[in-house]
Amino acid sequence: MVNLQQPIAQVPQADETPDSPPDNPSDSASGTASGSPAADVTGLSIGDLAERTGVAPATLRMWESRHGFPVPRRRESGHRRYDEGAVDLVRQVLRRRDAGSRLEVAIAAVALTQAAIAEPPGAPSVFATMRRLHPGLHPQRLTKATLLAMSWAIEDECCSRAERPMIFGSFQQERYYRAAHERWRELARVARSTMIFAGFPAEPDPVDRTTFVVLPPDAPMRQEWAVVCDAPEYPAVLTAWELPGQSTVPDRQRIFETIWTVEPAAVRDAARACAQVAQQLGHVEAAPLLYELADNPPPPPVELLQATSLLNRVVAYVDRVASPAGP
Repeated sequence: MVNLQQPIAQVPQADETPDSPPDNPSDSASGTASGSPAADVTGLSIGDLAERTGVAPATLRMWESRHGFPVPRRRESGHRRYDEGAVDLVRQVLRRRDAGSRLEVAIAAVALTQAAIAEPPGAPSVFATMRRLHPGLHPQRLTKATLLAMSWAIEDECCSRAERPMIFGSFQQERYYRAAHERWRELARVARSTMIFAGFPAEPDPVDRTTFVVLPPDAPMRQEWAVVCDAPEYPAVLTAWELPGQSTVPDRQRIFETIWTVEPAAVRDAARACAQVAQQLGHVEAAPLLYELADNPPPPPVELLQATSLLNRVVAYVDRVASPAGP
């Protein structure tokens, strides 16, 4: 599988010198050292894979070094061994490349599609990703009214100041989406890409240049609030999980467990989680987004983290004062 945390470098041609030394000659030949059949009980050697796909062993090693693909198993001797399925995966990459895709994009698309087979659709969720990867971001319990104000602030800033951002948003019900439809039409106009996740079955009013992702009933994101703006200068993520047992609570007073931050690394992880959900649900637009999101952003200045901590306290106090119960 492609290592999406690492930048993808330019791939050399088959006749260039590989970064790592070649395997034992017995591993590069089409058969094994003892003359046994090419595909022995331990799997395919790199020579077997090369013979069946037409990709030279040196190029396969380079793909592995640069992209983490294809993924071999290593014997105690250090020799590579591949599962039978690697043949089809390499052929898929070749077909995509021959159809006009850049090699690195073709590898990313094939590897991500393969990863989706092993994971249930709809996973992961943005909120769970933040809790798992960024435990230092402490959740706050905020009302829906406060979340709306924060979401509008993020969207407005993203629309007016961010340069070609990637924007992701989720809507639990169609009426909420309709209320925000014009805002998202404007966001799509200035964004590099826009993706909407919906807990309802169909897009009522299509928005140009926007991918509409219908979440299945068991998708964790159906229970979440999410706004993600991934942009170099103005990153932001707001994600929240609605507490159960609020069927009788007035709509804007509903309570959500909330995480928000402008820390670039956390925003990038949230954007990756959104794109991964879309990819797992069969949206081909997600694969190139995941490739673009592969690099880790630079760390933020300490002053930004300090300001975020202070603003978290401000938001909590404002929410408390604005709630019907008062301070």
